[in-house]
Formats: sequence, C-alpha cells, structure tokens
Amino acid sequence: MVFPSPETVAVYGTLRRGGSNHHLLANSHFQGTDTIPDLALYHLGSYPGAIREKGAETEVEVYRVSPATLKMLDTLEDFHPSRPRQSLYLRRCVQTRFGQTWLYLYNRPVQARQRLGLRWEQAGGSSMAARPT
Repeated sequence: MVFPSPETVAVYGTLRRGGSNHHLLANSHFQGTDTIPDLALYHLGSYPGAIREKGAETEVEVYRVSPATLKMLDTLEDFHPSRPRQSLYLRRCVQTRFGQTWLYLYNRPVQARQRLGLRWEQAGGSSMAARPT
C-alpha cells in the first residue's frame, strides 16, 4: 500500500469548509474537491459517517496537513492505530484526483441509520456539536 506523502486527508463532514470542526484545518492547504466512488454517507446525529458501499459516491474536500494536524484529526475521529476494533473511525487510504489520500471510515454498524446523498450539510452552519469527519 502506498501512503500519502505529503500527508493529505479527504473530509466529508464537520471538517469541511463551514463545518464546526473546520478550524482544525486552519493551517492546512486546501487542495480541492473530489468525488469518491463506492463510499456512502450515513447520518449519525450531529456528524456523518462514511462506509464502503458499492454504487454510492461521496463528495470530499482534500487538504494537505502536517503530521501534528493528522494526529489531532486521529484524536477527533477516535482513531487508535494500535486498537482498530475500539476505534470509532478507521483511517484508510483512498485514491483521489490528488493522489493517495487518508480518509476516515466509520467503524460501527449503520443498519438503523439514515443514508445520505452525495454530501452532508451541517444543519445550522457551524452551530452543531463538534464531532468527526
């Protein structure tokens, strides 16, 4: 597997521009947007979760981030590399038009959750409770 270098991350929820957690990317460089195939968004309350799902697609924003920012994002997403089964999200590589990019995948069942469309819109702008992606 090829890992992103320099580090890039694709975001689809509260980390997007206008989202309640976008401030965590304040020192990161916006690369642009892309659409990831076979990736579905689910409504988890005040934040979304994405899982691999054939035929779905999700719009993401891609950012070049520092190692320190990536570590902050791992904390936000409750990602623990040494304990993936306990992680709320898993950080995985996906192909974007900007190359290999990190993306956080939801690590819980979604059967009882509402499936969303191409993108997640945060209700009320940045006033929603802070939480992942």
